[in-house]
Amino acid sequence: MVLSRGWSLFLIGVGVWTWAIWPRFGLAIWNDARAWAGGTVGGSAPTGFFWIHLLLIAAALVIGTTVGVLGIRGWRAARRASRR
Repeated sequence: MVLSRGWSLFLIGVGVWTWAIWPRFGLAIWNDARAWAGGTVGGSAPTGFFWIHLLLIAAALVIGTTVGVLGIRGWRAARRASRR
């Protein structure tokens, strides 16, 4: 299956958007007092709040990267198909 250029651009955009949004969210979680047992940012053990959000952020980045790569591959395949 070859994706159209429009859908490929959409997938690339989703990948870029994911990398623009989720690291910022990770920084917000890091700076949240609920993420740390002692309430001091980075000064004590991380809580479950921190770990579950870290897992969600990691999963989102993996999925976003995969979608972006599929978009790039789709764009290249559509370009090759249009040359023929």
